Amino acid sequence: MRILLAEDDPLLGDGLRAGLRQLGFQVDWVRDGQAAARELRAEPYAAAVLDLGLPLKDGMDVLTEARRAGLKLPILVLTARDAVPDRIRGLDVGADDYVVKPVDLHELAARLRALVRRAHGQPQEGLQANGVALDPAARSVRLTADASGEPVALSAREFDLLHTLMLNAGRVLSREQLEQHLYSWGQEVESNAVEVHIHHLRRKLGAEVIRTVRGVGYMVPRDA
Repeated sequence: MRILLAEDDPLLGDGLRAGLRQLGFQVDWVRDGQAAARELRAEPYAAAVLDLGLPLKDGMDVLTEARRAGLKLPILVLTARDAVPDRIRGLDVGADDYVVKPVDLHELAARLRALVRRAHGQPQEGLQANGVALDPAARSVRLTADASGEPVALSAREFDLLHTLMLNAGRVLSREQLEQHLYSWGQEVESNAVEVHIHHLRRKLGAEVIRTVRGVGYMVPRDA
């Protein structure tokens, strides 16, 4: 999933971006509040990690303006401001979660997965749809009809594509929407990349797992 990271500390920001990428996130990193506000309006992120002590525009102002503009993506506040009134204010103006620095990378990743899952109406960590079970934390996939329970080997991009479709089960996503979820800044996107990944997923999981809606896009049907 693609997230926005707004953090002005170069060492922390670089470490979080690298660590979250290793855990399967696509991360766009900005270093000031004005850039954070601009990117939140411009790109369809799955979630955002927002430091409050940002230059040019305070993170609390970025959060307040995002909610006033109707942006509904999960926003996790990451800050050194650990006073209870600061936490209460952040939650009251629209933060979905609040983590005080220093933060454990794996805890941050788990909190992000939980926020995104709940934002899509998924109460449990594991996703199941159309005969496929996906574990975002373990980054594993298996066919529910397979008695062996062995995971199906997928590339990182194939997993990310399937994860996005399953989070949005029952909803048709266009190729452009899928590209926006799968690729962060600076990553080259081949014109037929999504189609190639879907072809590989169908070969590994079955032709009916992902359906094509002609002229619109692709979807994973919801379980009845």
